Amino acid sequence: MSLSGPVRTFLTAFSAAVGRLDKSLSPFDTIARLRAHTFVPSDAIYVFHLVLAVFWLTIMQVPSFPSKLLIPILFGLALLIPFTSQFFFPAIPVFAWLLAFYTNRFIPADYRPSVHVFLLPTLETVLYGANISDILTRFTHPILDLLAWLPYGVIHYTFPIVLAIFIWLFRPPLALKTWAKTFGYMNLTGVCVQILIPCAAPWYELIYGLTPATYGIAGSPGGLVRIDALFSGDGYQRAFGSSPLVFGAFPSLHAAWATLGALFVSHFWKGAGRIVWAYVGVLYWSTMYLTHHYLIDVVGGACLATTFFYLFMPDELRGAGGRGSAEYGGARSKYERYDLESRRPGGFMGLDDFASDTGESADLSDEVEEENIVYRSPNPSTGGSVPHSSSKKPPVQNGTGNGRSHRHTASIASLIRGDERSEGWSPIGNKGFSFPPVTR
Repeated sequence: MSLSGPVRTFLTAFSAAVGRLDKSLSPFDTIARLRAHTFVPSDAIYVFHLVLAVFWLTIMQVPSFPSKLLIPILFGLALLIPFTSQFFFPAIPVFAWLLAFYTNRFIPADYRPSVHVFLLPTLETVLYGANISDILTRFTHPILDLLAWLPYGVIHYTFPIVLAIFIWLFRPPLALKTWAKTFGYMNLTGVCVQILIPCAAPWYELIYGLTPATYGIAGSPGGLVRIDALFSGDGYQRAFGSSPLVFGAFPSLHAAWATLGALFVSHFWKGAGRIVWAYVGVLYWSTMYLTHHYLIDVVGGACLATTFFYLFMPDELRGAGGRGSAEYGGARSKYERYDLESRRPGGFMGLDDFASDTGESADLSDEVEEENIVYRSPNPSTGGSVPHSSSKKPPVQNGTGNGRSHRHTASIASLIRGDERSEGWSPIGNKGFSFPPVTR
């Protein structure tokens, strides 16, 4: 059974990615690498992670001592085994964010700052002239509820994982590490801001008005309660009612996740930019329509994501498609190297890009005969073009046929640039060189 182009390319990429994995289960390999590692000042960030983890584990009440000691023990084992370490080590910032998000509930109320109830609606009115989030919630409809629920309550939680899988399959290993680091530190920073500057969401204003808030108030699903009613369930009521961070309206991490994901997709896959930014726009609206965020929260989340994207993107990945510039040794496609017209866009999420870069192209049209290529002498004095053979096919005129003749002719000519052409030029020297070679 023959597979379609995208499926075959996906399976080829998956096979190649699995083949690149370190399958060693010996902790001694990790210890040997650690001994051989040359420490640099930037490695001090792991001291910060260690101190932060000790702090959160100390105040953690559920699970209680000594059960909570299993968390650092199991994580340490995952870092020691090479097979698991290649996943857990780059994800340290993500685990640091998850630990902070879960454990902040155990911070004693006496050490917590007061909850800001007036701050966000006041800023929104001053900056935008009206309470935009309140205007967007005045009219509701089941169709709008579903339209808001899909990006906010479903795609939001799956998008980062799916994007990580595609980056792992179709982009350099550094790209996945960059995604994990950027995503983790962005969320950790956002949670720290939410802890230090706790702000009430629009649903609080709708339920309690502008009365002072206390940390004993349970979270609310806001407009998602209508989704629970639509599906005759209470999943969102239970999830948000037990949220460890109730007053985390600013900045909106929903907006930050979507914005960061869209920036990565637009950077690594130019053709998917319009689709992903359309999703981001709908998610921005849904956060306000479902009474979970003010407009100022959305703007704050988008600015946070944009800042971390440009702050953490390494120079090696700043080139087109994330391949890096030639200055940093970034890989370039054959179309960039030889100044060729790029292949027509097709496929999905970079499948064609992967295929053209690895030689496993799903488009078999590149395998056609190339007898009609016109070779140009590297020595301009020899008088222009030299036919490949006396029995070659007539060259296909521009605009007719499959266009291969023109493309390959341009690629060969571009190898000899104007500033490199001189009398007697030859890529292998001037002695004993003839083109085309004489058959003996």
